[in-house]
Order: sequence, then C-alpha cells, then structure tokens
Amino acid sequence: MNKEKLSMKKILQYLLEHKTLSKEQAKDVLINIAKGMYNESELTAFITVYLMRSITIDELQGFRDALLELSVKVDLHSAETIDIVGTGGDGKNTFNISTLASFIVAGAGQKVAKHGNYGATSVSGSSNVMEQLGYKFKSDNGKLNKEIDEANICFLHAPIFHPALKVVGPIRKNLGVRTFFNMLGPMVNPAVPAFQLVGVYNLEMARIYNYLLQQTGRSFTIIHSLDGYDEISLTNDTKVITKNGEKIYSAEQLGKRLVEPQDIYGGNSTEEAAKIFLKIIKGEGSWAQHAVVLANAAMALFCTGKYKKYDDAYNAAIESFESGRAYQSLQKLITLQ
Repeated sequence: MNKEKLSMKKILQYLLEHKTLSKEQAKDVLINIAKGMYNESELTAFITVYLMRSITIDELQGFRDALLELSVKVDLHSAETIDIVGTGGDGKNTFNISTLASFIVAGAGQKVAKHGNYGATSVSGSSNVMEQLGYKFKSDNGKLNKEIDEANICFLHAPIFHPALKVVGPIRKNLGVRTFFNMLGPMVNPAVPAFQLVGVYNLEMARIYNYLLQQTGRSFTIIHSLDGYDEISLTNDTKVITKNGEKIYSAEQLGKRLVEPQDIYGGNSTEEAAKIFLKIIKGEGSWAQHAVVLANAAMALFCTGKYKKYDDAYNAAIESFESGRAYQSLQKLITLQ
C-alpha cells in the first residue's frame, strides 16, 4: 500500500484482507485523522476493524508515535512526576480509583502529572469528575507548573494535548465500547512522566504494554486484576508487572482485605461520581472504598523506587489519606483555577 494513496477506502480494503499496517503506515493514518482528512463514517469503519481483530505492536507503536509527534508539548519543571492511569474499557463502571489514588500520592509528597479523558465506556472518566469538581482544563505551562508546585498535582485533559483524540472523541462516545484509543491513552502523556502505574483490562494488553514500556527505559508498573479490572480492585488477585518481572499478589497482601464488586461501583452519573469522589477523599467513604484507593496509591508510590518495601509505601499512603493531606491537595488544586 503506497503512502501517497492513503485514501480510507484503500486502507479499509487492505485491512479487510487480514493485512496489518506497518509502524509507518499506522503513523501516517493517525496523522491524517488529526488533519480531519476522513469523514465520520470512514473513521467509524476504521475503528471497528480493530474491534474485530487484535492490534499489532507495530500498529500501536505507529499510532502512539503519531499522537506524541502531534501533541501539544508540556514542560513541567518537576522532572520526577508520576502518572496513575487505567486504559479504561474494562466495562466495570468503578468509581474514579486512579484519580483518587493520584491525590493520595500527591499528598504523600510525590509530584503527579495525571493524564485523563472523558469516559468513553464508563459513566464518568477522570476528566468528567475533575471538571465536575471545578477543575479548568488548560495547556498553559505556567499554570500547570504552579499547580504542580503548590498542590503537587496537575491534570492533563487528553483532547487539549492531542488533536486526533478530539476528532475521534464523539465517535468513541457513540460506539460506547473500548477501542484501540483506550490502549493509547496511558502511552501518550505529554508530560512524559518519570514513573507510570498503568492499569490494563486483560493479559494480552499487559503483554503489549510490558513490551512497549520496556523500550522507554522509564520506571513502570503494570497492574491487572485477574477478574478483569484495569486497577487493583481487591475483588481478586492482581498481576503486577515491572521491568524486573511479574508477580501475583492477593487482595490481602495489597489492601489487607478482599472486597465485593458492588463495593467499588461508580454511580449512574457524573454528579454521583463526583459525590462519591468527595466522600472518599474526605475519609468518609466505606472501608472497602478506602482500601482500594489506598492499595492503588501504595502501588504507585512503590513504583517510584523511593520505598524499599510495598508496606512502607502503603503506610505512606495511609498517612497522606488520614492526615487530610490528600484532600488538602485537591482543595489547593481547585482554588488555583
């Protein structure tokens, strides 16, 4: 397939013959998507192809490279930031666990550059809940650095930094099922954080992420609950993968207890999700809700290498949460808007 003849009709014919795109072809297609070269029907058909078959590592790398090349650059003066992010698309509709964990991590003194988006497959993604809480999305380096300096956390709303994501946003929402864009989100944080805690919804995805993140040379931890959650859910054992290998942990090891799926339900609306969020961060949630958030925050802190043992990171998360510093970090961030 020649580069200069990248009409969507040709691309679709090519893919429907069970052929795959090279890294360069995938990159070109996504750049053309960002330029608005295809109509909505063409884009929907293209995205649907990848619902019918697995994406290759080359294709995913090409899509990622295009998004990073086109992205609005962010220069955070704090070199050692972390991002805590799930791919989404697990269909579980949990409350905003990774976003809450981000504030506990910030309260523990670790700088966080949280990358997020509106929910495409869930009621309320991280961007929905942050907006509901009064956060204003921005790409202004000065303001983002001020947030990181004073609240230890800033939030990067993906469509502001990635033109291609803006183009496909409405289509993703209309489809309402996970697409390859779910897989891309955690790999294209424009702040390029030093550490990443990435939650994935299946083991195939974990394998692909492990391969791609190994190549970055940065510190990462991939988590997958064996019953299908893209975070430490404490409803089952969790597989944890780092550059040093992989290990399975029980819910008791990570969060001191097992919880039931209904304990981590995220509500039916953005308003409800924001209420649950505030209740938990103030320390007024259920035992189970607190345990799940603390386990994810602890794993993120442990990922930075600043704690010798997981239990030390867990204690730091408890201290941030129970002292109210996590909630203060949220309050500070919102007053800066």
